[in-house]
Amino acid sequence: MGDSLRIGVLHGDGIGPEIVPAATTVVSTALGRNEIDVEWVDLPFGAAAIESHGTPAPDETLRALDGLDAWILGPHDSAGYPAEFAGQLTPGAVIRKRYNLFANLRPSRALAADRAMSPGIDLLIVRENSEGLYADRNMATGSGEFMPTPDVALAVGVVTRAASERIAREAFTWARRRRGKLTIVHKANVLTMTTGLFRDACLDVGRDFPDVEVSQQHVDAMAAHLVRRAADFDVVVTENLFGDILSDLAAELAGSLGTAASINCSSEKAMAQAAHGAAPDIAGRGIANPTAMIGSAAMLLAWLAQRSGDERIFAAAGAIDAALAATVAAGVSTADLGGAASTAEFAQAVAERV
Repeated sequence: MGDSLRIGVLHGDGIGPEIVPAATTVVSTALGRNEIDVEWVDLPFGAAAIESHGTPAPDETLRALDGLDAWILGPHDSAGYPAEFAGQLTPGAVIRKRYNLFANLRPSRALAADRAMSPGIDLLIVRENSEGLYADRNMATGSGEFMPTPDVALAVGVVTRAASERIAREAFTWARRRRGKLTIVHKANVLTMTTGLFRDACLDVGRDFPDVEVSQQHVDAMAAHLVRRAADFDVVVTENLFGDILSDLAAELAGSLGTAASINCSSEKAMAQAAHGAAPDIAGRGIANPTAMIGSAAMLLAWLAQRSGDERIFAAAGAIDAALAATVAAGVSTADLGGAASTAEFAQAVAERV
């Protein structure tokens, strides 16, 4: 990568055009202080792309992503798109499938202890991102949901050993980097074959990581344990649907879904994408919390650093994380965390601390 990065910018819908620039401001500052230039490549995406190109994920955007180091993806409001796009893959899903971004990494850490229901929480949920019960991910063509009659709806859930082992290896690798503990979450007492296969594949991979302490929980028990003792968990690996639900719960325990950072990645490509949605009800008001988007961008830099071995990018990612924590600790936050800062004011405060 040398002394420069080319990172795509897809602003998205709703609050996207507010929180994505907040993230790029902070990232530019952090990389600049570590003597790395960044070229931001704006690409059409979402509702604006429907107006300009007739589709939310234009071919020119997808082709451009091929040549970029990584990209930042704003939230999309596909429910608000014209009726002709109903039932189609969301634009984020189009990108995720194109690049086989099989891992969704969602950390939860309390930034403002007085606003967190679990002040000691510091965990990473590693979510399998390519199959399961999600209809946009489990079929080569068509949808994984279908209705044989108007009053009967069926869904196909897909769990494969290959995908389960792949996400397990990712999770064990992260556990080794963190505190050396990994919890496998499943529902094998009821979904014996599907989530049982997921559990067994994870346990098999664990034999290659004897230094990692392994435990397992049923998903319903795990939800209760997170509420009662979230600080006891380090890395959690689970399938798609369970990971989606548990990560939102963990984010609220940490203070707000607005702080929920996330990246979707493979071994070759990654995109920063906050765990929350487009929040069209507050779009344009300058009150959206950009913490999740900024944190997602920091995770993206850490992923790029691991891939390249460039310590300067690691330093930039670490500086952003530290600046986020210091900013909130200083009493600067958006309204959802009890503060009065606007989206842009919060981003500027973080950039100054970088």
